[in-house]
Amino acid sequence: MSKKLTSRAEDYSKWYNELVVKADLAENSAVRGCMVIKPYGYAIWEKMQAELDKMFKETGHQNAYFPLFVPKSLFEAEEKNAEGFAKECAVVTHYRLQTDPDNEGKLRVDPEAKLEEELVVRPTSEAIIWNTYKKWIQSYRDLPLLINQWANVVRWEMRTRLFLRTAEFLWQEGHTAHETKAEALEETKLMNGVYAKFVENFMAIPVIQGVKSESERFAGAEDTYCIEALMQDGKALQAGTSHFLGQNFAKAFDVKFANKEGKQDYVWATSWGVSTRLMGALIMTHSDDKGLVLPPSLAPNQVVIVPIYKSDEDFDAVAKVANAIMANLRQKNITVSFDKRKTHRPGAKFAQHELQGVPLRLAIGARDLANGTVELARRDTLSKETLPLEGLEDKIQVLLKEIQEGLFAKALKFRDDHITEVDTFEEFKESLETKGGFIAAHWDGTIATEDKIKELTKATIRCIPLEFKAEEGICVYSGKPSSKRVLFAKAY
Repeated sequence: MSKKLTSRAEDYSKWYNELVVKADLAENSAVRGCMVIKPYGYAIWEKMQAELDKMFKETGHQNAYFPLFVPKSLFEAEEKNAEGFAKECAVVTHYRLQTDPDNEGKLRVDPEAKLEEELVVRPTSEAIIWNTYKKWIQSYRDLPLLINQWANVVRWEMRTRLFLRTAEFLWQEGHTAHETKAEALEETKLMNGVYAKFVENFMAIPVIQGVKSESERFAGAEDTYCIEALMQDGKALQAGTSHFLGQNFAKAFDVKFANKEGKQDYVWATSWGVSTRLMGALIMTHSDDKGLVLPPSLAPNQVVIVPIYKSDEDFDAVAKVANAIMANLRQKNITVSFDKRKTHRPGAKFAQHELQGVPLRLAIGARDLANGTVELARRDTLSKETLPLEGLEDKIQVLLKEIQEGLFAKALKFRDDHITEVDTFEEFKESLETKGGFIAAHWDGTIATEDKIKELTKATIRCIPLEFKAEEGICVYSGKPSSKRVLFAKAY
């Protein structure tokens, strides 16, 4: 297969799909709408998972695991949540297969093995978790309950795209219970902030924190906080959400506690999650027509060493120096690999590591050994320079920090350059079609206006930014009074 990618300018969607496959991140599976995450892609996800897990535990959360299957009666208990996910549910109705007497060698569902109650394959876990919390929570002494789950979920999407929207995906979902409304709201905002910190500091992606409009809220939530990012094609991507659930799930599953006055009260709840969709955000924010561009904080290998040699003796001499460099880099907690494959020429190795976004590449040959130097190539700028071996590890450490910060700065400038304030619907439509990105516009707060704008432009309200201050104005579509601008965009 050719390694050359379709250019982003020519066909952004095709570029993305090709890059995911050619960079060995993931591929479609035999199951409709489901993907196989390949080792290189999973290594990036593992780094994301490790950093997020550390941040969750630093804020007092513990990990647990709950069943994949949810009895239909439990799923139905919170009506808004059930209604919101009903069309995406996969349902298990039988528990056994048998040999088909009419088609030798084939299997069929055993009609006698029908489940007494159908099981929903979790699209989200509120139902099974809150049914469990009923047994765990009796008193205010049991609160707060701060639980996170790393899991897979199934949402039977009709139109799928690797990482961005698949029928099954990996994620984490936090589910917490609190004594008061104020505590639950504080938790909701805290975890949205944790997501923003992770995405900006590790993924090098600037985000806007905000609140969703009523029609964009999580099903069953009273408020949904979110972080919104902007991709290179001018479309927004919801990178994480944190939901204030009020007492809705506590009432649906009768989760009460004895408060400090000895009276029974319903607990207050939150849920929050990010998924492998973050992989799509990472790819689309930084990568170019040559392949992935990975921030050093999440690159499986921050440095790769490629030997240049003609004989076994040359290779052994280069390997000795490479091993010393690797040992020194690992002491600085820098991940590094030595590409010693003898089945690939150096040019092929360079192309692969460029395609897979390795931040720094070192090439070492006999001439370099004689001169006490290495050739260093940066993936972000595609620049090369010759460096002395002495002090190399310190230089690499500085460069990795520079690359991380540079990727964020570049993405931030692009994002900020693509936030446009408009005051009329004509300006709204023109900016959306010619420039893309976020449109900051007044909205009258009604679902009817929001739906009409979406129908006419395919743009949705991404969020009501927390940083936007009150500002009297006129709704860009209806002409009715408005007290604050919101951000519209076309989105993934």
